[in-house]
This record gives sequence, structure tokens and C-alpha cells, in this order.
Amino acid sequence: MTEPQMGATYDDLLAVARRTEETGFDAFFRSDHYLTMGGDGLPGPTDAWVTLGALARETSRIRLGTLMTAATFRLPGPLAISVAQVDQMSGGRVEFGIGAGWFEAEHTAYGIPFPSLGERFDRYEEQLAVITGLWNTPLGQTFDFHGTHYQLSDSPALPKPVQESIPVIVGGAGKKRTPRLAARYANEFNVPFSSTADNARLFGVVREACEEAGRDPSSLVYSSALVLCVGKDEAEIARRAAAIGREVDELRKHGVAGSPAEAVDILGRYIEAGAERFYLQVLDLSDLDHLDLVASEVAPQLA
Repeated sequence: MTEPQMGATYDDLLAVARRTEETGFDAFFRSDHYLTMGGDGLPGPTDAWVTLGALARETSRIRLGTLMTAATFRLPGPLAISVAQVDQMSGGRVEFGIGAGWFEAEHTAYGIPFPSLGERFDRYEEQLAVITGLWNTPLGQTFDFHGTHYQLSDSPALPKPVQESIPVIVGGAGKKRTPRLAARYANEFNVPFSSTADNARLFGVVREACEEAGRDPSSLVYSSALVLCVGKDEAEIARRAAAIGREVDELRKHGVAGSPAEAVDILGRYIEAGAERFYLQVLDLSDLDHLDLVASEVAPQLA
């Protein structure tokens, strides 16, 4: 899982995606942001779905997706078209993470409206209804939606994805609306950058929401996103931590950091908390050897 807004070109992302595929990882994901959270962010942001559309043609096996697309950035109808097109371009390898949007500074920097939290969640819920509704409308039928923020009438609901149903990922720490939306719309629920205790608690809340909605909780995938900093020895761990402006002790406490054996132990604790899938946040996109090390010395021990 990459954060290209911190400074990356498309070629940087292509190199990471190719190495991801070559070394046996399952997927390449990226954030959907238009402004760096630190540093100068040069050469500037790249658009998430433009990037994934290009990578769809330059990879053949790995899944491709966002963690998370911001509902504030795009209208739901055109977004449904874009994601379905990338699914077609990839031969059915897209996964669609979507959230309400949270980073106000990137909205003001690029002229994107940033409503109140309540309105953002209202729009987010309607976007989930519209996008999944368009994808799931049978061929030859039309789709209508009459919401507070979005209205669709006689939509042909085209194009259709290659996949019968593009996996939808909902995530976060919301106490009420997020679990309810996950239970209703999601194929996967993700907890970003949190402790094992928080993962277990949030997974439990979503399981309860599924039961209240009459859905089998085991029909969702439960996943965790964690920063990655693994090295063969302490010097390499320290070098990788310094390259992303983080302290080793802090990374060991809050991420997947340390030796390969330590990484396996950390991931094992998250598995015990209920995690079934991991998104490893790689912040130094020039360090492809980092991926090689995890692929060769961490991933096999989890299989």
C-alpha cells in the first residue's frame, strides 16, 4: 500500500507495482490524496484512478485498488464508470476502497468542496448506494436514485465491471455509521494503523452490525493496514526508519517493524485479533529491496 502524494511519479509507482507482482504479493494499493502530509511532495500528486488504469495494462496478476478513495473528490456516477473501466482494463482485478474524505487542506488547495462531517458521511452513504446500485443493475435495465445529494434517473448503469461484483472496502474507527455501512455495502472492513486491541474491538463492532442487519459476519474480510519497516539487521532497520522520517522504537510499537522474525510475530498478533488480510504501507518507494526482503523472509512464514 503506497502513499504517492508524499512524492512519487507514475514511473516510481510502476516500478513498485511490477516488483510487487514479481515477488509474489497479492495486490498493489494506493492512497487517494492530492496533497502531501509532510515535506514538499515533489514532483506532486498523481490521480489514483488514472494511475490504476495505467497499471491495469502493465500488470497481469496482482489486484489493484484504493485505500481509500475520497467520496468528496468525485461524483458517484462518473466514479462508478471510471472504476468499472479500470476493472475491464485489468481483466477483473479491481478492489474499491472508499471513505468519506477527511483531509481538509487538500480540498482547499485544489478547490474541492469540504462540507461538515455529517454531510460528508451523508454523501458517502449515498455514494455507496449509487455506485453499487449502478454496478449491480442487470444489463438492459435502468437505475434510479433519489437522495438528498444525488439524483439519478433512467441511468443505463453502464459500463459493467468484468467482475460480477467489484469488492467494496469500508474502513475506519466510526462507532455507529461506519459499521452499519460496512454491514450493508462492504465485502471487506479495514482498520487503518491501529493497535491489536483496537483491531479486535472494531472487528467485533462490525460483526455485531452484520448480525443486526441479518448478514453472516463471516461473509466479510477483516483487514489491517500497518506501516512497514523491516531490515536484516539493526542498521538496515534504522536506515529504513530514517528514510521515512520515523523512529525505530515508534515503528516497532505501532507498525510492522524490526527483523523478519519480529515482523512475523507482530503480524501473528494481528491475526489473533481477527485480521485476515494485511496492507503493508511502504513509504520509501525507491527501496525495492524492502519488498524483496518481506517477500522472501516474512511472507512464507505466514502461508
